[in-house]
Order: sequence, then structure tokens, then C-alpha cells
Amino acid sequence: MDRTGIFAGETPFEIARRWLGEAEASEINDPNAIALASVDASGLPNVRMVLLKDIEPAAFVFYTNYGSAKGQEIEASGKAAFVLHWKSLRRQIRVRGLVTREEGETADLYYQSRSLTSRLGAWASEQSRPLASRTKLMADVAALGVKFGANPPRPPFWGGYRITPLEVEFWADGAFRLHDRFKWSRQAVENEWNIERLNP
Repeated sequence: MDRTGIFAGETPFEIARRWLGEAEASEINDPNAIALASVDASGLPNVRMVLLKDIEPAAFVFYTNYGSAKGQEIEASGKAAFVLHWKSLRRQIRVRGLVTREEGETADLYYQSRSLTSRLGAWASEQSRPLASRTKLMADVAALGVKFGANPPRPPFWGGYRITPLEVEFWADGAFRLHDRFKWSRQAVENEWNIERLNP
């Protein structure tokens, strides 16, 4: 691939959507799983798997508990990075950027699209905090089911994060480990993208 071929006229978001669409046909489980990285107050990195739920025209969106470890770290720094890796396609996408909350209608609509148990679980789980037992967690879910019925509202402490990238790198496996790597980068969100090929 080269910048005048497969990537011609496309934004990194269009390419990411296309690659994800192709992955959905070959990956067995969760082709939208990303390894999301953040850093704590001491600068020690944290990484965990979450599900990428949307690729917008200018950002990537996932959802979580704002009080979780990742939520607190993201709130403190305003930055995050992630990698999408598809083993069967031998491709990956790396993203680094700035993070803002999505807690409006978009978050409400996504929350309502989840199963009832998942919606109640979002209320019951004090994510990343110690849990006395699974029995207590399930009892809390049941109690919330009685309280809210079939239509629980979105919890005020749960919603989306929108990552607006400053860097997006596309990696594709090459023969003899001579992989293809192309990086989109910009100094600020309002700037134009600079595209360059990287050494493997």
C-alpha cells in the first residue's frame, strides 16, 4: 500500500471504518476490541481491553464508568491511546489523542441499545473498586431491576469518551517482516494531517 494508492483521498477515520468492516468478516470475537492505554498520577501506564463503539467522522468513541480507574486517569490527563489488532488480517491501527466526554443524547441512545442486564450492571458495578463477593453484585443488580423496572435511565457516572486523535498509524504485515506503516499526524486538532511512511 502507498499514500497514492489504497489511502488516496481518504481520511484516517474512513480507513479505520473500512478496516474494521473487513475485520468483522474474519475475526471470531469482538473485532472492535481495543487495548486502551492511560497513565496514573505517577506516570505509570495502565492498559486494558474495551470495545470501540463508534468511529465518527473525526473521533473514536467508547463507553465506561467515569469513576473507574481508566475514567479517573483519562479525566486527569485528557489523553489516551489505543491499538486495534486483527490477527487474522495481520493489521493494526494505533491511535493517540485528546479525550472529551460524551454524555449527551449519543450516550443515552447507546445505553438504551444495551441489554437490560447490562444497563442494570452499569448501575450496580462500582468499577475498579473492591467487591465483597459476586453474590452481592448480583443481589445489587436484582434490587436495581426492582427499582427501575425495564427502563433504567443512564447512570450519571456512566457514559462515553471521545478520542480525537493527533496521531493515527496503520500497520499491515509484510513479507520478511518488511511491514507497511503509514502515520497520520498533526500538532493540533485544527491542523491538516501530515502523512508519512515509516520504516518497519
